[in-house]
Amino acid sequence: MNGFEIGSGWLGIYAPMALGAIGSIIGCAIAGQAAIGAMLETEGGYGRFIGISAMPSSQVVYGIVVMFTLNGVFNATQAPGMAVIGFLVGVVLLFSAIYQGRCCASAINAAKAKPEIFGLSLAPAAMVEGFAVFAFIFALVLLAGLLNT
Repeated sequence: MNGFEIGSGWLGIYAPMALGAIGSIIGCAIAGQAAIGAMLETEGGYGRFIGISAMPSSQVVYGIVVMFTLNGVFNATQAPGMAVIGFLVGVVLLFSAIYQGRCCASAINAAKAKPEIFGLSLAPAAMVEGFAVFAFIFALVLLAGLLNT
């Protein structure tokens, strides 16, 4: 194996965790800032605001699972596939965490003005989470086939 193949394989292994973590940081920060603002403007219900602001953290968990699935011995024919799958699922996790954070911030802002819509306002954040789950499962299925070659 040459250096590029080795490097691309290692990139594929660690990209899902790293990009998922970056997205989770950004998403949680966006939602957390909205939660802090909501706590200043409301008299109670602070726990639900904090709980929602942690929702984007799940993408780093998906990235860690993909990383551990990939971590191991690989050959030159597997390295490019690992790089592409790992990098692309990492990008999906990055963007889904950021946009889930934005959805959570919107839910927090809506719930502070109209508390009765709190549960319903989480639907967009749940849909964005669904795309992260789809990418996660898709990556695991593709990797199972790739690593058995």
